[in-house]
This record gives sequence, structure tokens and C-alpha cells, in this order.
Amino acid sequence: MDQGLKFFRNYGIAFITVALFLLLALTTEGFATERNMRNILDQQSTVLIAASFMTMAIIAGNFDVSVSSIFVVSPLFALYVENATGSVGLALLAAITIGLLMGSFNGIIVTKFKINSFIGTLATSFMFFGIGYLISDRSLMRPDGEIYQQLARTRYFGITSASYIAIAVVVFAWILLSKTRFGRNVYATGGNREAARLAGVNVNFVQAMTFVLLGAASALAGVINSSRSISAQPSDDFSFVFAVLTAVIVGGTSISGGQGAIWRTVAAAFFLAFMSNGFNLHQVDPIWQRIIEGMVILIAVGIDAWTQRQH
Repeated sequence: MDQGLKFFRNYGIAFITVALFLLLALTTEGFATERNMRNILDQQSTVLIAASFMTMAIIAGNFDVSVSSIFVVSPLFALYVENATGSVGLALLAAITIGLLMGSFNGIIVTKFKINSFIGTLATSFMFFGIGYLISDRSLMRPDGEIYQQLARTRYFGITSASYIAIAVVVFAWILLSKTRFGRNVYATGGNREAARLAGVNVNFVQAMTFVLLGAASALAGVINSSRSISAQPSDDFSFVFAVLTAVIVGGTSISGGQGAIWRTVAAAFFLAFMSNGFNLHQVDPIWQRIIEGMVILIAVGIDAWTQRQH
């Protein structure tokens, strides 16, 4: 691959994000304010948490469409436990456990039963959504105590606890992917599964673990969202996974597997957030916002396909 093309693939999203930030800062009143930047960070916290581990799953060669269902269902279990016991710690433990179990189930059907990850997790999504309706009795759920409400809303130095949690999760995911043997095995598995297996990598374990970790991250994101809104309700809403996938794909993670980086996903998440925030400040019609966002995704996928051919 040409060095210039390789450099653009690796760092293009960083330059584009910085360029967009500077453009909006110079042309849009109220954009580059401290308050607006804090709000953008807070709003992106849940996407950053899930997208970090979605990046890992896609690098390993899989998709997980069930992220939205875990995001919706886990806080329902958390609030069920919180309402019953009054313990926020047990509520958080319940949500993460549910996320781990759902992620494990996804990992089993993909690695043991060899079901295509997109189709398999689409099917489990409907199952998980159904469980959400059962645990909540089809009703809106709210926390009984104030402590649950503060999980995501407490401010330290003007920045919400949700933002700090997101930063911690992103750093953990980055270290796991880029600095550990497990991370190297994730890249090897996604790059060439058979070669990785012959090299001694437990391919099934690596793939299953990416689903497990993503399940836990999605559950944590769901709890943060429910703490922020002081409620949770069952639904069949897939919008969260679309937001997560958009950040990962625009960040340049190859949908073919084997290539990607968490920092690029983070940069893409902020690029998309800046773009949406700029649209809102300029009062651009939401219909046009959707059209432009779709074009951005197509361009990102097109660049990925083109660079794969060049390689």
C-alpha cells in the first residue's frame, strides 16, 4: 500500500475532525464554548463506551447488532434490583451480569454454532428485547433512591461522572487492544482466521470474548443512560447500535476485519458529534442532517473498500 494512502487511512479522521472543529469554532457562535464542549462529551459518553468494544468485535471479524437490546434491557434489570433492594451497587452488578450473559450467548451462537454474527445477533436482539418487556411488565421503570440518579449526573470540575466513566472505559479498551497479547490476537483473528489458528491462537475464545466485553460495555452504557434520564423502559429501538456502528465505520475500522483502532473510533465519534452540533446551532433541517450523515457513512465504507483493493 502506498505510504501516502496508508497515512491517510491511519490518520485522516484525526485531521478531518480537527479541521471541522476549527471551521465550526470560527464560523459558529457558541460552538467552541467550554459549556458546549462539556455537553458534547457528556452526550457522547454512552456511544464511546460501546463503540470502543464494538471496534474490537469488528476487528475480530464480527458484527453485533444486539448492542441496542442490551443497552435497553440491562438498566431494566438494574432498576428492578434497585427497587427491590435499595442497593445501587447490586443494581449495577445485576446490569453488568446481564450484559455479560447476553454477550456470552452471542459468542456461543457465533463460535460454537457457526451462525453468521450479523444474523445471529439480529435474532438475539429480538429475544433480548422480549426479556426486557417481561422484566419490566411492559412499564416505565424509575429508581427509588437519589443515588442511582447521580451515577451519571454528578459533576466534578464541571464534567459529569458519565464522561469520566467513558474516558476510563476508552483507556481500558485501548490498552487491552493495543498493548496486550489478547489485542494482538484480535487483530490476527480478524486479519486471517485460519492463519491465526495455525499460529496457535484460540480463535473461538478471542471472538467470544469480544462479544462478552461488548455486552458488558453496552450494559454499562445503558445504566448511564437510565441514570441520566432517571428512567428506563422496554422498547424495540435499534438507534443506539446505529450510532455506535457509525462511529466505528467512519473511524476507519475495516468491516472486513483485521484493521482499526480505538482512538480512530473516538475521533470519529467526536467528528459526528461536532457535525450534528454544528447542524443544530445553524438550525439545519433534521431531514438534511440524516441525508448528509448517510453520505458520510457511504464515503467511509467506500474509502475502506478502495484501500482494500489498493492493498
